Amino acid sequence: MGLFERYLTVWVGLAILAGILLGSLVPDVFASIASLEYANVNFVMAILIWLMIYPMMVQIDFSSIKNVSKQTKGLALTLVINWLIKPFSMALLGWLFFKGLFADWVDPQTANEYIAGMILLGVAPCTAMVFVWSQLTKGDANYTLVQVSINDVIMIFAFAPIAGFLLGATDIHVPWATLLVSVLLYVLIPLLAGAITRNSLDKANDHSRLEGFLSKMKPWSIIGLIATVVLLFGFQSDTILSNPQAIVLIAIPLLIQTYGIFAVAYWLALKFKLPHNEAAPASLIGTSNFFELAVAVAISLFGLHSGAALATVVGVLVEVPVMLSLVWFANRTRHWFA
Repeated sequence: MGLFERYLTVWVGLAILAGILLGSLVPDVFASIASLEYANVNFVMAILIWLMIYPMMVQIDFSSIKNVSKQTKGLALTLVINWLIKPFSMALLGWLFFKGLFADWVDPQTANEYIAGMILLGVAPCTAMVFVWSQLTKGDANYTLVQVSINDVIMIFAFAPIAGFLLGATDIHVPWATLLVSVLLYVLIPLLAGAITRNSLDKANDHSRLEGFLSKMKPWSIIGLIATVVLLFGFQSDTILSNPQAIVLIAIPLLIQTYGIFAVAYWLALKFKLPHNEAAPASLIGTSNFFELAVAVAISLFGLHSGAALATVVGVLVEVPVMLSLVWFANRTRHWFA
């Protein structure tokens, strides 16, 4: 785990502070950047998000899908958590907190946007950081690769229908055309570009050229993430400075969701009698989120200044320390598994 990944929460926190400060000092600059859009897609944000997503997609080896029949229990566990439990529990928690417990502190429109951001996080299973979590728990690398590859294929077809259903179920207007374009722009095209790049670089199957390319792309991916956070919080600076409790209110249900989903997945892994090197990555894959995709879609659907965009970025802030604590727990409980 590199310096950046290890202290991701610190970098994101600094980027948040920089965004809020710059947004309050030079609001005209952020207004000019926000105006560079077409059909709700901001060109600057689209470029930055592609910088984040594309290198992750290059890492995916879709030829590994042929090995799916070798580890069916773990795969079934992750797919059930990712697509049948997690999106719906996230929507339920969002509704419970922002339509119930926090209703007196958040106006109805903003509450709907926070719920929407949470839903988009819940429907986007993790793609890249999951390799880090798996490595830290001594997980089966080939199993993790199969899991991520299968999830990405499913995401192409399932993300828009599930997100649309849950957004509609919480009384949020769903602009279907924008949602479908977002999936095309931020899932299908990057996946295809990543697969083509990987195939062209790794024809010899020795991974040397591929690893060299990924090493060169990594700084750009980091720049994309940090710049995206700075811009998002710059756009949101007025809202945050006038209502700083918003970050805390969003973080509370996200924390409950993350720990709750892991507890369910880990318990089921025990019941299925999975070996620890499958149980740990299966549970962590089902727990973490593809926050880059969630951020991109939230911006496309609701705008740069929306509560939905803010909620997805808070997800970045919350996820890394929580996932590291779950890695620690998984390693401490290795003896529970045969």
